[in-house]
Amino acid sequence: MAFTLPELPYAKDALAPHLTAETLEFHHGKHHNAYVVNLNKLLDGKPEASKSLEEVIMSSEGGVFNNAAQIWNHTFYWNSMKPNGGGEPTGDIKAAIDRDFGSFAKFKEEFAAAATTQFGSGWAWLVLDKGKLAITKTGNADLPMKHGQTAILTIDVWEHAYYIDYRNLRPKYIETFLSSLVNWDFANENLKKG
Repeated sequence: MAFTLPELPYAKDALAPHLTAETLEFHHGKHHNAYVVNLNKLLDGKPEASKSLEEVIMSSEGGVFNNAAQIWNHTFYWNSMKPNGGGEPTGDIKAAIDRDFGSFAKFKEEFAAAATTQFGSGWAWLVLDKGKLAITKTGNADLPMKHGQTAILTIDVWEHAYYIDYRNLRPKYIETFLSSLVNWDFANENLKKG
């Protein structure tokens, strides 16, 4: 069974002006889709082709891992944002952030620092690790599930995630993600699963 490109959870222009339709057209339609096409080519005729994406991620390395993990990472990233998102968290995630970081302001500071200082391409994550929220960053296609952590939210800091709209201003993109895009409902759903 071939893997398919997951639909975006909103229209391509729904995150504007923070992320434009042009960015989503390239990021989802070209980059994300390329990982799907590449993974299907790599797995064609192999037993792994019948596994779930998560099973492929956990049992592979090299090119298969990179493409499978990037499909998962990007799908998770799209859901980590929503139109009219951002601002203060609510519900259980707010309580957990206050408990584990001391305040939302401290969480924002640490999350932004991780995203800003991820050298080269990669991701910053809010994860659940042994029952406690933590911030981590991963390079290239690496992701929390490979480290026994549950992903709660992520921001993509590969240049293709922000370059059309923000050029080289990664910190401005990160600030906008937190103030106007982050999907706290999705974070609450992931916290329940954790």
